[in-house]
Amino acid sequence: MIDKWDERFIEMCQHIAQWSKDRSTKVGAVIVKDRRMIASGYNGFPMGVDDDPDERHERPAKYKWTEHAERNAIYGAAKYGIALQDSTIYIPWFSCSDCARAVIQSGIIKVVTPSPDFSDPIYGDDWKIACEMYREAGVEIKYYHKPTDITSRSKEDRLTISNPYLED
Repeated sequence: MIDKWDERFIEMCQHIAQWSKDRSTKVGAVIVKDRRMIASGYNGFPMGVDDDPDERHERPAKYKWTEHAERNAIYGAAKYGIALQDSTIYIPWFSCSDCARAVIQSGIIKVVTPSPDFSDPIYGDDWKIACEMYREAGVEIKYYHKPTDITSRSKEDRLTISNPYLED
């Protein structure tokens, strides 16, 4: 079940996502330890890289230019010497397999995220791989319902979703 602290950090992800200059998808990530935010990130170009040229924002080129929110938060923590061991990451979009590897390698032990749609024709297979990696690495996944405007929903609607793909 999502508690008030989870709600606060999910809302913080929404706020941070607005900093993204991505023209189609804005994603924020927050990393927390002991109820304190220790790192954050949003999807965007690497620091110092020109994000004005239109062609860099068009698919499929944008995938070569844009870093995901999870990895930006992890890289930012590394840059400033912030240890992520035993922390929790909040994300409004299920991790791709690249981000799942980064989450695991950085020592994050819990992911709070919406449940992925494994039948999605574009992302479903990658989400299955990410999910399997999390399971094998012992990373806990706590699901919440989308839409992520959680303040407008009842407590009953914020129940943790079970995921049969993760069950042993």
